[in-house]
Amino acid sequence: MMPLGLNIPAVRTLLIFLFGIAVLLPGVSQLPPIDRDESRYVQATKQMVESGDFVDIRFQEQARYKKPIGIYWLQSASVMLSGGDAATSVWAYRLVSVFAMALCFAALYWVGVGLFGATAGALAALMLAGLFGAGFEGRLAKTDAVLLLLSIIAQGLLARIYLSHRREESAGSLTPWLFWIVQGAAILIKGPITPLLSALTIAFLLIFDRNRDRQWLADLKPLRGIALMALVALPWLILITWKTGGAFWQEAVGRDMLGKVASGQESHGAWPGYYVFTYSLYMWPFGLIAVIGVTHALRRMSTDPRLLFCLAWYLPFWLFFELIPTKLPHYVLPAYPAILLLGGWFLTLPAGEQPIALVWQRIVHGLAGIGVVAVAIGFVAIAIVAPIYLSGSPSIWSLPAAALLLVAGWLGLGVRVHVTPIRRVLVAALTATTSYGLIFGGILPQIDQLWLSRQIATQFHAEKACEDSVLVSVTYHEPSLVFLAGTDTVMTNANNAARHLLDNPRCAVAAVPDEDAEPFLAAVKQKGVNLVSGEALFGINYSNGPEYIMRLYRIVDE
Repeated sequence: MMPLGLNIPAVRTLLIFLFGIAVLLPGVSQLPPIDRDESRYVQATKQMVESGDFVDIRFQEQARYKKPIGIYWLQSASVMLSGGDAATSVWAYRLVSVFAMALCFAALYWVGVGLFGATAGALAALMLAGLFGAGFEGRLAKTDAVLLLLSIIAQGLLARIYLSHRREESAGSLTPWLFWIVQGAAILIKGPITPLLSALTIAFLLIFDRNRDRQWLADLKPLRGIALMALVALPWLILITWKTGGAFWQEAVGRDMLGKVASGQESHGAWPGYYVFTYSLYMWPFGLIAVIGVTHALRRMSTDPRLLFCLAWYLPFWLFFELIPTKLPHYVLPAYPAILLLGGWFLTLPAGEQPIALVWQRIVHGLAGIGVVAVAIGFVAIAIVAPIYLSGSPSIWSLPAAALLLVAGWLGLGVRVHVTPIRRVLVAALTATTSYGLIFGGILPQIDQLWLSRQIATQFHAEKACEDSVLVSVTYHEPSLVFLAGTDTVMTNANNAARHLLDNPRCAVAAVPDEDAEPFLAAVKQKGVNLVSGEALFGINYSNGPEYIMRLYRIVDE
């Protein structure tokens, strides 16, 4: 690989990063907080800024120890640097993911340049920028964009060490230390995921590399490196252990990590094969190109260590998560850059060197192509039908988004596309990312029925009688409402909501669904007080399905 930071075209790297910022920003400020994971992250960060406690992690009064501290520190810094306090402006929290994902594109370009050259690196970076998975995760204030960035950097450094030894070149004295520092930082973001990715990559190489020269492992300096990795992660781990008396380890390791390995958690269980089906969604519109690269790399991996490394990056990590009961589409996202690199490699092969696909390859390619078409049709249907079905009127952005989605899908298939690979991928990435911007920035935010928390919080802030009024919500208990309405928001039942209003008749406000209104109203009115309700709010709880008609109630003087 090329020496770190020296021979990479700096201008191209900067342009790719700026391209990433440009395509990810649309929708970041318009899209309300998403339930449930994103809203839990931003609310916990908000409380961290409010309290000034940057060690403990809490959602209201509940300890939140499923993930380490790293993302909360980054989001806290983003909120404070944005010029605000712990306000309900979700875009300030999302900027971390936007910048991290844009850096992912630049980092993948760096890795691609070292492996397959500048053109293949640019193709891989542009394809990553155009992926639906990157466009979605890059707009959400969660761990996954930062985790992806650290995983790409760690794998790039590992590739440099491995391939430099194969080429009898020096990997550079700093490379192994940077590798272990990145691993330590990744532990602070999402625990063992990036170390697991690298460990599985190393294991695959040890098994399938016919060279049988294991000296490159010594170049990793594993014993001192692991100590350095621990030095990065241990200070906070020691502090949180001391502060919680071991509760962090019980929750993060005992319940979260081991629980996901043992059984499906939080209704996210699925059988092996799940990621075969979700692949087409998260890798759209470049899933076919990546699959073609993978199948041809499998035929050449014994003679080309670069291809072997990319397969080692992808295959064992994907298989590992297929075998774990708990599954979500973004779990395998750190492995997808590897096959985008293989797609970039294949597209840059001279015409005379591109092998003829065997029968089994044509079948796999055909299935991947069907996936591209199916996802494109689904996206187009959502862009056009969702506003009409949910809000009763079409969106002005639907037809432009649908047209762009069709173009991106067509270019992803490559049927009768007689342009150079770089132009094909660039236009596909531009059309895909523009369509995501229209969907996330224009279509979805305008559908009020999707954003019941936003409706409730907006009416609450407009009608509350006191500056310190507290909202109590009956049945509807989504974390986005806590973030938007205030940390003190109370989630309870009808009787407790009535008691809350009676205990604080001047300031309290209750959000009550019509289905729970009868016991709530009976409990309040038996005390002889007068209630007033705001206009009905209609919405869907997309986290678990039910529709709601909500009204905000408060006590008024006669």
